[in-house]
Amino acid sequence: MLYLRQLNYHPPASPRAILQDISLELAPQQLGLIYGPSGSGKSTLLEIMAGFAQPTGGTIQWRQQDLDPESLRQLAGLVFQFPERHFCGHSILEELRLGHPELGRAQIEQALRAVGLEQLSLQAAPHSLSGGQQRRLALAVQLIRKPYLLLLDEPTAGLDWSMRRQIIALLKQLKQNWTLLVVSHDGDELAHLADRCWQLDHGRLSPVPQSALSTAAG
Repeated sequence: MLYLRQLNYHPPASPRAILQDISLELAPQQLGLIYGPSGSGKSTLLEIMAGFAQPTGGTIQWRQQDLDPESLRQLAGLVFQFPERHFCGHSILEELRLGHPELGRAQIEQALRAVGLEQLSLQAAPHSLSGGQQRRLALAVQLIRKPYLLLLDEPTAGLDWSMRRQIIALLKQLKQNWTLLVVSHDGDELAHLADRCWQLDHGRLSPVPQSALSTAAG
């Protein structure tokens, strides 16, 4: 079980707290959805949960254990809003093996199969893929690490209607084996997948009841 308790983030350079008293809980193999306008703190929250930033207050727990940033980097895998901008490998194989040179072919094929890219050549350049394929590859890069928690920042941003539907179908499939926390500026598109939902506005998180999710999905 994932718990955030009274999480705060107020960097010295900011005139006000970016995140204030954030609390939530998410069970294994659930998909949590956080939606809110640009600038509400969504990406910052994911960066803290991925261990890339240190909160100024509060705790993050997994299975009753308090987690520091180093532990969070082991536990969670973050897929950025435009992950294709972070690709460094010259081929799919190289991208998947970055930081994991010992990875065998079976592990690589398993990760690609999980995201529906098993038909691609491992020698294909990541930047030659379509937008939807690049998002899938970014997910495969994280799945290789076998995280307990997948964090996704606007996974359908910038994609056309067809590719968005493919990514949404993939998230539904991934939820069978992973715990997912997704942030989006628009909750409607992913509401039908969410087990838990919250709205983030001006750094404050509010739970959204299931009945409101059903209305949004309709």
